[in-house]
Amino acid sequence: MIRVLVVDDEAMVRTGFRHILDTADDIEVVAAVSGGAAVRTVREARPDVVLLDIRMPDVDGLTVLAELRRMQDPPVVAILTTFDMDEYVAAALRSGAAGFLLKDTDPEQLPYLIRSLADGGVVLSAKVTRTVVDGYLDAAPLNPAALVVERLTDRERTVLVLVAEGLSNAGIAERMYLSTATVKDHVSAVLTKLEVGSRVQAALLAERAGLLREPPQAQGR
Repeated sequence: MIRVLVVDDEAMVRTGFRHILDTADDIEVVAAVSGGAAVRTVREARPDVVLLDIRMPDVDGLTVLAELRRMQDPPVVAILTTFDMDEYVAAALRSGAAGFLLKDTDPEQLPYLIRSLADGGVVLSAKVTRTVVDGYLDAAPLNPAALVVERLTDRERTVLVLVAEGLSNAGIAERMYLSTATVKDHVSAVLTKLEVGSRVQAALLAERAGLLREPPQAQGR
């Protein structure tokens, strides 16, 4: 069972996400709260995935994200936003968010995206624009050495491309005929060699390095 916490300042949004996700047999919404209660609720409920509104009046979503990332065993965090071009999105990705979803994401896709997040997949809204991707990349000067993909082995480079395509660890394992544990080891090595802190950052570096034809998109794998 995948435990999910929904954090949003609007009660209707919280209720809507809970209603959609509660239809899935393998997903449990353990709580739906406003930003001020987010950190405390994570400590109490121990969710696997947190859907976090980026703009809230009581507490800034980036502040909540930073506190969650400092936890010893932090949950996976995906940012919720109303706009596909939000100045906070790049900062959230740099701060370790596992991706971001628009609040008007197709309800039928949402359970698949939650499963992908829980399994380590990269999840970016299908409406993510080149401006958002470039804004993230241009806002943070990159170590040129991180783009030298020759430092990766052939297998690690394949793993990087599949990560950037949005595949979860299980999806990569199936595609490459490897065990999930082996895939986790390869992903860890890729992040270390590229000097990045998250799969999303690695995916965007892969895009900048020319390994992909299109920006990473949301995948329900």
